Amino acid sequence: MTKVAAAPISWGVCEVPGWGRVLPRATVLGEMAALGIAATELGPPGYLPTEVPDLVALLDSHGLGLVGGFFASALHSVDEATVDDAMAVAELLAGAGGEVLVLAAATGLDGYDERPALSDKEWATLVDTAAHIAERAAGLGLRTVLHPHVGTHVETYAEVERFVHDSELLLCVDTGHLLIGGTDPVDLVRRHPRRVGHVHLKDVREDLAEQVRTGAITYTQAVKDGIYVPLGAGDVDLPAMLKLLRDNDYDGWYVLEQDTSLPDDPAKDPLPRTHTKQSLDHLDRLMTA
Repeated sequence: MTKVAAAPISWGVCEVPGWGRVLPRATVLGEMAALGIAATELGPPGYLPTEVPDLVALLDSHGLGLVGGFFASALHSVDEATVDDAMAVAELLAGAGGEVLVLAAATGLDGYDERPALSDKEWATLVDTAAHIAERAAGLGLRTVLHPHVGTHVETYAEVERFVHDSELLLCVDTGHLLIGGTDPVDLVRRHPRRVGHVHLKDVREDLAEQVRTGAITYTQAVKDGIYVPLGAGDVDLPAMLKLLRDNDYDGWYVLEQDTSLPDDPAKDPLPRTHTKQSLDHLDRLMTA
């Protein structure tokens, strides 16, 4: 049975200051439940309750489980607070029935539009910090994955390959972020099938992705311009991806994520519930083909 979840980012809920209008969590969780989605990821820090009993009660009230949570932090910085903050998220996840801690190697700057270069020493710290967090999270029963993500220190093809070589962590295969960063997600899974620890299913427009890669537009602008589209409406080879995952016995969650930025005027909303329904329908067709 395919395990399908969603994430608040598909409803425009993001940790980046000024990203866009944030919908109430009752609206987001209620729409997930109405679409028949089984579970959610946490979303940005503080969007959902940060105490286990409160989080469990809220999710239960919508009939939703918890898959995991995204934690973006400056892993390259020698700061024990980074580990402590990650463990606070891990403890919340573990206490509320989550399975996976999704790490991203943030730059330390707000947003995902600037990327200072790392030294080799900082890269080594990034790898070591991720491993340290993963070891401690494992003690709570959680699996930790590294999420290659636009605007982080693991974004490009070279960085993804370097991380796979230097670290033992599994990856969150985010089909959209990988493609925007210059990695063919299907090729990545074909070459490293045993490194798949979690999957974020996205579809993206390659024309806008290329503009982000060349610096013609920022990632933030690309999101506003609609770089993310419902599954099947973009340029990710989803049939090949899903076949590869099934052929390699992937049995984890498929999290539908369509990074969205909501405008101030609700009349101009990109209809996150409608888009997520389109993605669900397309995924069902692919899974039953």
